[in-house]
Amino acid sequence: MTLANIPPAPELPGARHLHSGKVRDLYEVTDGEHAGKLLMVASDRLSIFDFVLETTIPDKGEILTRMSLWWFDQLADLVPNHVISTDVPEAVRGRAVICERLDMFPVECVARGYLTGSGLLDYRASGEVCGVALPAGLEDGSRLPAPIFTPATKAELGDHDENVSFDAIVETVGSGTAETLRDLTLAVYGRAEEIARERGIILADTKLEFGVLPAVAGDVTPPPIVLADEVLTPDSSRYWPADDWQPGRTQPSYDKQIVRNWALSLESGWDRSSGEAPPPLPAEVIERTRSRYLEAYERLTGERF
Repeated sequence: MTLANIPPAPELPGARHLHSGKVRDLYEVTDGEHAGKLLMVASDRLSIFDFVLETTIPDKGEILTRMSLWWFDQLADLVPNHVISTDVPEAVRGRAVICERLDMFPVECVARGYLTGSGLLDYRASGEVCGVALPAGLEDGSRLPAPIFTPATKAELGDHDENVSFDAIVETVGSGTAETLRDLTLAVYGRAEEIARERGIILADTKLEFGVLPAVAGDVTPPPIVLADEVLTPDSSRYWPADDWQPGRTQPSYDKQIVRNWALSLESGWDRSSGEAPPPLPAEVIERTRSRYLEAYERLTGERF
């Protein structure tokens, strides 16, 4: 399935389906005290190379939701978040939250403390990442002298986000808002990186999304910027085991890299250039992927799933 061919979202009592993304289904609450608010459901879907796979990863949606809620608590003194309640329909209990409707900034707010992924490609081409000059001689997995803010523009479903400079964000949202988004992103990353490191995990980079409550007529006070969507999960962040960190090579990670590696292997029989979706995942790959998500959750939070 391509990203444009996501399975129909289930019907839920007291909610109207609005939109489905790679992993999450979004509803409007239609009944009760939270009518008009949003219900955000994390599914067990998994996407690679712009395909949503037919195979799901058991418990993934609940792991992502629990981890986001845990991180929102750790960050509560830094930035407010969009969560109102976890009192959700029984069919999605444990993997859904009721949240505020926000006017979202059209910016993917990325913080990097280590060099890898698209940042590494930019660095090799120009010595910079999103206009930020970096020292010579860095390798895949190198720790940066200090964390950097490397924003991206939000892409349409199925397209790739595009790394841009800070100046491009200023043009999009204004200088004051751009500076606030940068400062909040780096503050969140700094707090989370320290917490993760204490637990033997490196937080290499993370992607955050922010919004504001819709303006109220007659209110001259600017609404606060709110942290939204998921936060610091293996789907939005790059986590590495600290004891396996070795710059100069691809790092083992707590995410879906196991699935990517299998899809590109001879074992899968998949031809990426064919335009066809990867085949169903074997049971062993499903279980290994679930185990990595679960290990990340339990090591970071100290809680049993």
